[in-house]
Amino acid sequence: MTNPAVVGIDLGTTFSLAAFVENGRPKVVRDNNGVALVPSCISFHDDGSVLVGSAAKARALSDPEHTIFSVKRLMGRTLADLERELKLIPHQIVERETDTGRKVLRVKIAGHEYTPEELSALILREVRTRAGNPTKAVITVPAYFDDSQRQATRDAGRIAGLDVLRIVNEPTAAALAYGLDKRGSGTIAVYDLGGGTFDCSVLALSEGVFKVLSTNGDTYLGGDDFDRALMQVAASEMGVDLTTRDAELLQYLRDAAERTKIALTSAESAEMRVELPSHAFTRVFTRAEFETLIKPHIDRSIDRCRSALRDAALTPAQVDEVVLVGGSSRIPYVRKRVAEFFGRTPHTDLNPDEVVALGAAVQADILTSGRRDMLLLDVVPLSLGIETLGGVVDKVIHRNSTVPVRHTSRYTTGADKQTAILLNIYQGERELTKDCRFLGTFKLGGIPPMPAQFAQVDVTFLVNQDGMLTVSAKELRSGAAATVTIQPAHGLTPAEVDQLVTDSIQNAEADFTERRMVELRNKAATDMRHTEKALATAGERLTPEQRAKIATATTDLRAAIGVSDLAGLQHAIDAFGAATNPLAHLLMNEVLKQALGGADPEKLDATKL
Repeated sequence: MTNPAVVGIDLGTTFSLAAFVENGRPKVVRDNNGVALVPSCISFHDDGSVLVGSAAKARALSDPEHTIFSVKRLMGRTLADLERELKLIPHQIVERETDTGRKVLRVKIAGHEYTPEELSALILREVRTRAGNPTKAVITVPAYFDDSQRQATRDAGRIAGLDVLRIVNEPTAAALAYGLDKRGSGTIAVYDLGGGTFDCSVLALSEGVFKVLSTNGDTYLGGDDFDRALMQVAASEMGVDLTTRDAELLQYLRDAAERTKIALTSAESAEMRVELPSHAFTRVFTRAEFETLIKPHIDRSIDRCRSALRDAALTPAQVDEVVLVGGSSRIPYVRKRVAEFFGRTPHTDLNPDEVVALGAAVQADILTSGRRDMLLLDVVPLSLGIETLGGVVDKVIHRNSTVPVRHTSRYTTGADKQTAILLNIYQGERELTKDCRFLGTFKLGGIPPMPAQFAQVDVTFLVNQDGMLTVSAKELRSGAAATVTIQPAHGLTPAEVDQLVTDSIQNAEADFTERRMVELRNKAATDMRHTEKALATAGERLTPEQRAKIATATTDLRAAIGVSDLAGLQHAIDAFGAATNPLAHLLMNEVLKQALGGADPEKLDATKL
């Protein structure tokens, strides 16, 4: 694979992956084994080294307290947002207030605290490394992600060393991947059910312009919830309380539930098994029973689809194409309910785990090459406004407005001789500030003293194509003006993100060394394990001297694993390989002998082979 300069990245709750365009066609990035998906899982060692992806997921059962997953559900959130999630997260989540008064969510793990942006950056860095270290990327997010969550995703990309060209809605990316932009015109509904989030978007295509008519969703609805439904049944029948925060039990239950859910996609029944010294559980779930458990969640998703259509002023019969996205859309019951609601068979040709990344790659190619005559128009997922008298939110830009969008509203002062106005910015659909999300604040000063309601202040909201909000205000009589790009009131400041980027550059060599140490330690452990099995079957055929060399090399390798010396560990692995060569030779001869019907391969005439 040629190393692409720009990629599309699907930063998922359960899995993440990258894709790129080659010879006009999008392709997912795969490792040497042909695997595209990188588990969105991170595991921390006591020595400070970090595992990301498959190696981290494999360690989740043996060391759940140092392994974290589903980071996406923490992005751009506050502690209050996570109230119903905390009991099933085996890590301590805290909220710190910075010197500037911003609230920052942190995960306490392995004796350190990490922000969700830093954790997501580790996943993005792993995806980026697999893709050959591109410098630019388009990253996708659920359509219903608010401003804080989108900004957190962009920050994570920057920390990972990426120039984030665009934040694109996942449903829009999916439609691009299916090439629906080539059909000329029509209405498309995208049902996106992933591991942690759900959204439904309605898109209109006309003469090369892709316009999102509406979007609706739930950032707390996905495959994780199906796992939890199974976990709750198991916990109830085991007589245990999931709120006890037993990290080991939670991880084993979660792993067993996920395997059961996946098995029920293709089988009518599946056994859920948990085997721990303290807890043992075996239970057969039928597909019908599983469907009953997840029905309330699927009902919620269909309600969201109904709302999205209502906002677009459409009926299900007016939708021309339906696209399924997200790993959870593989579930037969999900496909059945979606087909029933829209009255048509949805598109399922592309791998639902890969389709978003493929679409992101198409968008990345459009932005950097300009080779396609296609325009993408997204929408504002939630209304934006300012606080007025009495804690009321006055909407300036309404949800589902096409971006980029600019709107201006006029306000005045509420008191005599008022020389400044404090503008509090909120996002949400409720009428009062207490029910909406506070995004930030800025002050317009320099207003000449005037009687109340005499000043005329125009406040303009501008949302660019990336969904970033800029607010400006101008007092018309005096000309006093101020402008600010809104940063969420919680999360990292731009300066903090810059510092993390700088740290990642300064520590790049040390990070690479740590990663290489982890890889070599894993290789050493695998080599010793295979050698131990080989000695049990063919060791007696070695000479005493050969066995002694293997024993010495094994002792030296075990010692090297416990020391943070990269060169020393590599030397020990090489020495171990040399010492075990005679054993490998014996085993290879045995395999060849069996293949040749019992003949000794070393005594055969080469011309007869």
